[in-house]
Amino acid sequence: MSKEIRQQVAAAVNAVEEKKGEDLVVLEMDRSSGAFTDYFVVCTGTNPRQIQSISDEVERQLSQLGVRPNSIEGYNQAEWVLVDYVDFVVHIFSTRAREFYGLERLWKSAERLTPADLAKKPAAKKAVKKIAAKRPAAKRASAPASSSTAKRKPSVKKGAKSKPRR
Repeated sequence: MSKEIRQQVAAAVNAVEEKKGEDLVVLEMDRSSGAFTDYFVVCTGTNPRQIQSISDEVERQLSQLGVRPNSIEGYNQAEWVLVDYVDFVVHIFSTRAREFYGLERLWKSAERLTPADLAKKPAAKKAVKKIAAKRPAAKRASAPASSSTAKRKPSVKKGAKSKPRR
């Protein structure tokens, strides 16, 4: 996660704070979790107008840095506005939608960051090695060598009638 991306996330956090977004959380996604982005910025707006205002401010501040969103979803309904910047996604929820979807619960493996953490230099994360599980020699010897030695189900002729069960 580059310093430039962290600065962009910090700008998004600043925009949320300026528009009085509540319950602000920054989640740094774990690479091994299969996440499609590096960061989630999650906050709550108290009403549809504030939710749209937060979205507008995030877009305005990041456009000053020369960054445009890849897509914006849910702006007109203003229950859950998703502003996708590819490397990070800003989620602006109504209170009811945030409780219902529970992103923090779904992505509980993500590390929670504070705005101050974004200013720090990111710590280098150790790569996780995947080690292939080896079957013990005894199990390999007992496993069937091919599908021809495995037991087969008896075949049923087409059109044959079966007896009804009693």
